[in-house]
Amino acid sequence: MPSFLTLDAVAAATPDGHRLFDNLSLSIGAERVGVVGRNGSGKSTLLRIADGSSQPASGTVTRSGTFGLLAQHWDPGLRVGEALGVAGALAIIDRIVAGKGSDDDLARADWSLPGRIDDALIEAGMGCIALDRAMDSFSGGERTRIGVARLLIEAPDLLLLDEPTNNLDAEGRAAIGRLMQRWRGGMLVASHDRALLEMMDRIVELTPVGVHIIGGGWSMFAQARDAELARAAAALDRADARLREVGRDVQRQREAKARKDKAGRALAARGSAPKLLLGARAERAENTGGRSQRTAQRMMAEATAEAEEARQNVEVLTPLSMVLPSTGLGAGTELLAMEDAVVTAGERSFGPWTLHVRGRQRIAIAGRNGAGKTTLLKAAIGALPLAGGTVRRAEGRIALLDQHVALLDRSDSIIGNFRRLNPALGTEAARAACARFAFRNRDAEQTVDTLSGGERLRAGLACTFGGEQPPWLLLLDEPTNHLDISAIEILEQALRDFDGALLVVSHDPSFLAAIGVAQEFVVEG
Repeated sequence: MPSFLTLDAVAAATPDGHRLFDNLSLSIGAERVGVVGRNGSGKSTLLRIADGSSQPASGTVTRSGTFGLLAQHWDPGLRVGEALGVAGALAIIDRIVAGKGSDDDLARADWSLPGRIDDALIEAGMGCIALDRAMDSFSGGERTRIGVARLLIEAPDLLLLDEPTNNLDAEGRAAIGRLMQRWRGGMLVASHDRALLEMMDRIVELTPVGVHIIGGGWSMFAQARDAELARAAAALDRADARLREVGRDVQRQREAKARKDKAGRALAARGSAPKLLLGARAERAENTGGRSQRTAQRMMAEATAEAEEARQNVEVLTPLSMVLPSTGLGAGTELLAMEDAVVTAGERSFGPWTLHVRGRQRIAIAGRNGAGKTTLLKAAIGALPLAGGTVRRAEGRIALLDQHVALLDRSDSIIGNFRRLNPALGTEAARAACARFAFRNRDAEQTVDTLSGGERLRAGLACTFGGEQPPWLLLLDEPTNHLDISAIEILEQALRDFDGALLVVSHDPSFLAAIGVAQEFVVEG
């Protein structure tokens, strides 16, 4: 199998010299390779190194064939034809059809292009759209699907995809899935989407303790990861047991020496032994004691270092845990009642919606990008006025967290945000609440703008649930969009154990299944 991309002992670093990963050797041919790792581990950097827009800190990169990077950020002034990269080629055809084509136009004309454009747009889930339509008239998910269509038209040898399913609705995710299933070239994909990662032939994990490459999709990777964690935990148990054993041996040596010293002092006190003999014995005991002490110190130092190394390995591999406090929610408590609710935004009207949430229900808000899912959540919490209908809510017991955790002031610290949002709590209570969400001591002083996506969401949950009355109903708007897989799994565990109600906008079926969502409310817009 020919290789389109070969990385030999590649390392990457941030502009200030912080190492992201080291010694990555990888060759990619006509296969699907996933890249995973915690936020900040270097996934996007690796893709930029692959396409040549960034240089590695060390190592070599060899490229063969053509590369295509899925575009997800567009100049709003672009038209669809320009975004697809076909405007110039279509202009040639238009000139020829109008009878104004030159000999050069006739030589360069690609008469198959219009049909390939239509096929690509349909394959990407966009249908037939006007090529002169402005890109800023589409939703974020629709613009990503137009990027998929461009790749289908260009058909490069190696696709580079960076979080391709972020912000995509079910149709957009399906378009990405079809692209991956039908692609016959190579593919390098950085993603936290576990359903997408299941399609991979190999997965590369970037970690602070090295690069791991596992054959197979997400299920195989998760098994290998869990097995590695189990091995690390077992190694820690063995190291701790050895440390205790060495400690007991050292204590026994100390006790034996103390007994000998005591016996020597008793013999000297009786005065029955010659002074020369007593002096020799004392010198021998002192030398032996010194050697024993040095040996004991060396053994303790080695055992302590072994245990500390094993503990650090476990800490690197083990994600944080997070526990949401009990809400005391009653089974039949009415939390939200929307009756024919309508919201207007500009010239658009959303609704009418009729939705009831009682007790510990878990409901997914489904619908296409732009259908009004976020608008529904904002109307539910009272952040948007109604143009019609009514909303009843359990005032003071409902909270909303969006993917950007907008309730936090990014220029302030975590503890500063907590005090602002929970003014009734004193400093010690605020710090204790932050500590329950793993922001202890100086960690709570971090400015929100410096946090990763997972840390920011954890800070938002700390501020939301750390007050005197935790919310009964938590509204979540695409909470996993900017999280790495470790952070998603932490959030899943916390929400799975949460005894309140959930109203969730998410296009991630794995996430919805993991948190126990059993109902769906479809928004059509």
